[in-house]
Formats: sequence, structure tokens, C-alpha cells
Amino acid sequence: MSAPDRIHHIGVAVADLDESIRLYRNALGAELVHRAASETEGLEAALLRVGDGEIELMSAMREDSPIGKFVAKRGPGLHHVAYGVTDIEVALAAAREAGLELIDAEPRIGLHGRRIAFVHPKSMGGVLTEFVET
Repeated sequence: MSAPDRIHHIGVAVADLDESIRLYRNALGAELVHRAASETEGLEAALLRVGDGEIELMSAMREDSPIGKFVAKRGPGLHHVAYGVTDIEVALAAAREAGLELIDAEPRIGLHGRRIAFVHPKSMGGVLTEFVET
């Protein structure tokens, strides 16, 4: 089984990406390591390194995007927890076997160029969970 070997990153939905990057830099000394946008997903994201960990800040490019809907409903805040796995196909098979409901039945390429897949929050105690192939 390809069990997660670490928390890959924490995803945080934000209202203003530039302001949030400044906040995380000033308050936590975070280092911006990657920034990208996805018209398909309707979001812009920034990956920041804090010590050995990473935080993904995500802002909506349009109100009807998943992040736009999330912020409208819940406000800015914790969006998901991502776990690093060495083999995403094996991790997805293990998740299915454990009875978890997958949002992504097959891996897809994430904003950072890695294969990712999401598990529905109702299967994980209310927390949207992402697998990231490392």
C-alpha cells in the first residue's frame, strides 16, 4: 500500500491572494516558491514554504468556481489537507478499498505539475483530502 508519508501541504482559501502572501511572509517568514493560475479551476494559487512545510493559498478568479463558492459560503479559511504519496494509483486503490468516496476516480495534474486526486470530505470526517504524488 502507498500510505501517505507526510502532510504535503495545507490548502487555505483566501479573498485576496496578494494580501495573503504578504501576511504569510510578514507574520510567518513564509517563502513564495510557486504561483500559478488555472482558468479551468477558476483559481489562482501560491505555494509558500514555512519551515519544512508548505501552505497553498488559493483565491477565486470567478465567483462560480469551487473556491469562489467556498469563500462565499464559509469565508476564507482552511480548505483542504494534502498528503504526499509515492504511488497515487496505489493510494487511490487503498482509499477505494477502505470505502472512501473519491472525487477524482483517476489522478489529474495539479497546479504544481504533480498528479493529484481528492477524497470527498464526508469520507474523511468533514475534511477535504488531497493525495499528491511525490
